[in-house]
Amino acid sequence: MDKPSRKYEEITELSREAVEQAVRNDVAETLLRVVIAVSMHDADWHYAQDLCVRLSSHRHFNVRGNAVLGFGHIARVHRQLDRALVQPIIQAALRDKSDYIRGQAVCAMDDTAFFLKWIYDENDVA
Repeated sequence: MDKPSRKYEEITELSREAVEQAVRNDVAETLLRVVIAVSMHDADWHYAQDLCVRLSSHRHFNVRGNAVLGFGHIARVHRQLDRALVQPIIQAALRDKSDYIRGQAVCAMDDTAFFLKWIYDENDVA
């Protein structure tokens, strides 16, 4: 049940209209790609961060995990994130019951530590 798809597919840029329509439709199979597309390609890091924050509490583990991973993409692409808002989300994801979410959180932690110089406590990692 907690198994993500392992098939590679290129993630391309999406229009804001397409993103907002996907959020309204709330289809997990679409949102798990949308959040990655926005975090990698959108020119506005605030918009990308907001989407990742919104989707980091989605009911589907794949969407939540990819939203957390998105923070790492934003850190790499834009070298900016709101630490007070985002770091607690990453820290909570590091302790999530889902292996997938914890794995994505480790990637986000690594990227934010490298690109933004954020420091994590060793107790943050489950």
